[in-house]
Amino acid sequence: MVVTEDSFWKIKNLSDMNQTEWESLCDGCGRCCLHKLEDIDSGEIYYTNVACRLLDTTICKCTDYGKRMQMVSDCIQLNANDRDNFKWLPGSCAYRRIAEGKNLQWWHPLVSGDPDTVHQAGISVRGKTVSETQIDESRMEDHVITWITADIG
Repeated sequence: MVVTEDSFWKIKNLSDMNQTEWESLCDGCGRCCLHKLEDIDSGEIYYTNVACRLLDTTICKCTDYGKRMQMVSDCIQLNANDRDNFKWLPGSCAYRRIAEGKNLQWWHPLVSGDPDTVHQAGISVRGKTVSETQIDESRMEDHVITWITADIG
């Protein structure tokens, strides 16, 4: 196999990627923008179907990506040197997969060449969420889902 510039993720570590490469790893699934609950005893992460208020659930992108850190106090900005934050990412996430030495899935836009395959494959949160502005935060555990947790790990 000939490695091309298009398959940089196969030959570079996360810390060696430039900003454009790093950003292109995001598959546009929106899973990282869902609220998660952590069991303080076991450390187990539970995903909910509750989306951040900034997530446009039609296109699965942040509506104010540049200012998200100022607008959402608990938004986490991933970086290659802080892999402890990768544990809460789903097993399908390119950042987590590459950090674990795995390849990208067939539906990832960098592999398929089509940004819509993440939606066609049912990986994205499109049509599966409720906004955080529409729920009572004290009832977050009522929104725990299993369609993501099954692929963690």
